[in-house]
Amino acid sequence: MDLRTKISAAMKQAMKEKDAVRLSTLRLINAAIKDKDIDARAAGQDDGVGEAEVLSILGKMSKQRVESARTYEEGGRLDLAERELGEISVIEEFLPQQLDEAASAKAVDAAIAEVGADNIRDMGKVMGVLKAKYMGQMDFGSVGPMVKDRLCG
Repeated sequence: MDLRTKISAAMKQAMKEKDAVRLSTLRLINAAIKDKDIDARAAGQDDGVGEAEVLSILGKMSKQRVESARTYEEGGRLDLAERELGEISVIEEFLPQQLDEAASAKAVDAAIAEVGADNIRDMGKVMGVLKAKYMGQMDFGSVGPMVKDRLCG
């Protein structure tokens, strides 16, 4: 079952259960996906965005809410921070399991070997392989420096 189908099914279930917080978060996810679909169709992709792009959308939504929750906590608005954390838990249900640091390091080493990278100029190729295989499973902000260290060291 693809992500869109899972999200639609979860939305129907939330409607039946009258779970307002879950339903509103699922509607936000659906709206973000449809917005990207519209942009893709305008660019000539008749099918809309693919599974990898949907994962990217979910990842961005999760990161935004983490930052918002942190800001709310610092500002003493714990009620709003709790709401953001609730939305994060709903969004992360649809994201694949995140790789831990050891698994990420192993994936980086495998990607470097696959590309045959031997210097920093090959970093883009390595990151491209990682994004193709592990979209939604790793934080590329923390993996980038790891790749850089491996290629420079």
